[in-house]
Amino acid sequence: MAVFPPSLNVLNNPLTQVGIASAAILLFLIAVFIASFSNYKPSLSFGETIDSYCRFIYGCFLKPHSGDGSGSQQDALESFYKAQASVYDATRQRLLHGREDMLGLVAAQSKHRTETEALARKPVWVDIGGGTGYNIEAMSKFLDVPTFFKTVYLVDFSPSLCNVAVARFERLGWHNVKVLCQDARSFRLKDHEETQSGRSTPTSAGKHIYESGEASNANGADLVTMSYSLSMIPEFYSVIDSITSLLAPTGILGVADFYVQSKVDYQCRNYTGGDIDRHCNWGSRVFWRGWFEIDRVSLEAARRDYLEYRFGTIISVNARNHFCGVRIPYYIWIGCPKETGSSGTKLAELDAAATESPYLSALDLQRKSLEEARKTASADVHSKAYESAIVNLAASLPLPASWYQSHHWRIYYDPSLPKHKQFNSEYIYAFTWEDARADARILKIQEDDVILAITSAGDNTLSYALQQPRRIHAVDLNPAQNHLLELKVAAFTALGYADVWKLFGEGKHSNFRSLLIEQLSPHMSSLAFQFWLHHGERTFGKRGLYYTGGSRHALNLVKWLFRLLGVTQQVERLCAAQTLNEQREIWHKSVRRVLLSRILSWTIVGNERWLWKALGVPPAQREMIEQDYLRQSGIATTNEHEILPTAQRGIRSGRAIWEYMVNTLDPIVNSTLVSDENHYYLLCLQGCYSRRCHPEYLTPKAHTKLSRPNAFDGLRIHTDEMNEVIARMTPSTLTIAVLMDSMDWMEPKSSAAREQISKLQRALKVGGRVLVRSAGLNPWYVKDFENGGFLAKRVAARLPGSCIDRVNMYASTWLFTKSAEDPQQVPEVSIADSHGSLEKLNI
Repeated sequence: MAVFPPSLNVLNNPLTQVGIASAAILLFLIAVFIASFSNYKPSLSFGETIDSYCRFIYGCFLKPHSGDGSGSQQDALESFYKAQASVYDATRQRLLHGREDMLGLVAAQSKHRTETEALARKPVWVDIGGGTGYNIEAMSKFLDVPTFFKTVYLVDFSPSLCNVAVARFERLGWHNVKVLCQDARSFRLKDHEETQSGRSTPTSAGKHIYESGEASNANGADLVTMSYSLSMIPEFYSVIDSITSLLAPTGILGVADFYVQSKVDYQCRNYTGGDIDRHCNWGSRVFWRGWFEIDRVSLEAARRDYLEYRFGTIISVNARNHFCGVRIPYYIWIGCPKETGSSGTKLAELDAAATESPYLSALDLQRKSLEEARKTASADVHSKAYESAIVNLAASLPLPASWYQSHHWRIYYDPSLPKHKQFNSEYIYAFTWEDARADARILKIQEDDVILAITSAGDNTLSYALQQPRRIHAVDLNPAQNHLLELKVAAFTALGYADVWKLFGEGKHSNFRSLLIEQLSPHMSSLAFQFWLHHGERTFGKRGLYYTGGSRHALNLVKWLFRLLGVTQQVERLCAAQTLNEQREIWHKSVRRVLLSRILSWTIVGNERWLWKALGVPPAQREMIEQDYLRQSGIATTNEHEILPTAQRGIRSGRAIWEYMVNTLDPIVNSTLVSDENHYYLLCLQGCYSRRCHPEYLTPKAHTKLSRPNAFDGLRIHTDEMNEVIARMTPSTLTIAVLMDSMDWMEPKSSAAREQISKLQRALKVGGRVLVRSAGLNPWYVKDFENGGFLAKRVAARLPGSCIDRVNMYASTWLFTKSAEDPQQVPEVSIADSHGSLEKLNI
């Protein structure tokens, strides 16, 4: 029998093995803990840092929280904080993420409301559970606290933390900050602040819906914040209820805290402001709820749910703090009194702007005849946003978050619907591929025009806005396309020309996240803000905006081919060419053989899946290209629709696509100078615009025009199918509809085209125009337009060798003009009908 040395026998002892394993795990956790702070630059010395975290670990995980045995909340807080009050700030900066972002968001909202005179006097700020006063000092990054705020109240129940706060503000010399050690439930602003009879109150002609419970106080606080305090308040219902009377009608509430929640809890709610990353899996919910309960921190979902129920949501963010190798869920929530904007008058006005229906008040009806009312009102047809608001009001729920935005550009939609989720939170087009100058020449937009257009990347919408029509309805089924337009509109509203150029001229901005939080956030919907907070830094980072979205695949392929075949320098020369002759020479000697390679067209570009994913060309449009190719080549026969073998069909498609590309690109190079006047192709070749060549909306003059107050008041952004939006328009109100190439996407054998044409005929005024581009010279749906009461005119046709505009991507451009009113489309509406749901709900 073998005999082992005593040292090895010790190692075979199970207790020894457990001890060694525990020590190894402890060393690993310490290493992870230290690594998590590797990017943090503390103001303390190494010894002070070690002392601080030892106190933190002892106070949080080792020290029994017994207190004096009274069982009160204050006693529990003191038991937890007294031993670590002096090191609280030093040990929480990496743990309590989102505090600075929350402060940046509420600061942006407060500044915007001050600039728009929604706040008539210096605001009052109440920080509930403010602890050491860290948040108030941190606010100085965004606002000058001593001069911006009339008074700041820090309310906390822990004497030890309050003592640290008092010392902080004495050091800073901020005399307008008052530290109050008391229960938040008993705090009343009127006990500390004189009544300001001159404080502004919201002016609304209508009656508010929410009549039950305590109403907002006209002399209340303009800003209330709670940073990682709501989860530590046992009686959170009463605290949240007290805030409803503490907050002024125009006030802002900001909260940042830990949370865990399952999607089962919130998936049927339309007022949460979006649910990107809100769901926590089962393991995360169980672990973090149990872990934080050790320190009497409660992560139950009811706290956030009740907050969202009692107030209207302006912005909601869900995120994860990567701390010590784990991901801790936290949220940031910005809200306001839920009665804000909930009057019947306000809802009706916004609904009218979304559907182009006139707003008929009782006095209007007295002055108008029944015949006039019949012609100008529609029978109980409202926007989906209005219908959702009515449902919520009837249940005493807050309105969807879109109703609480500073601007009402974005119309409410349900992001959980499959028709929206199919795009996987990605836009296809990062730039618009229709010539805005050609649109302007054809349409001749006037100030009284009401335009309906497909959003795409929003470039043409901005071009239309420069003409200052009465209304623009931008429509897209893909939410991300509308998020992109919303970002552009917010940028023009809030940013200077230099930042706008970096974002959309160069497509890159190193400070995008700060811009989004501190300047753009008051001008964006919650859903769009969530999207750009998650995707913005990557989008505007190293590669840039124009190498994102589905269209990036085409740009990346072309760039890769240029590099592979060694023509990158030639492409750069082409983009810098000063004359057409120089451009043509470079094109024919080098670049053309890459872009117009037959092998490339037949094997990749002609592939049905590639055409859809990279270029946005659906099968029906591809079929139109192939049929035109067959006719022009003299190949078309009566059997042109016969089913061919896959290989043969691919070859035919490749030939058709190659011919189509030749007819597109050769005339462009021969007739337009890319470096000077064709920003569409300059962008595709170099991934950004130049100061010399860019869209009109990126000129300094355009920025001056689009950055004026109320420049986008006439814009409404609809996230829905085109037919759904048109069907809800009041008859004979639209004057222009720009459908781009969307009619090409429809199957000839389906009824979709006829249905859309019928709805357009109903919504357009007599003389109203529909602008359509097509990949076919004579698209099949022209006859449907003519049969539907339109005069058809082909205003541009791209024959071989010709160039119809700076894009030249489409074979033809059509203008369909409504020739007569259809008497069957005029609804019969009574006086009672014109009030619709407003009168039925007594609002």
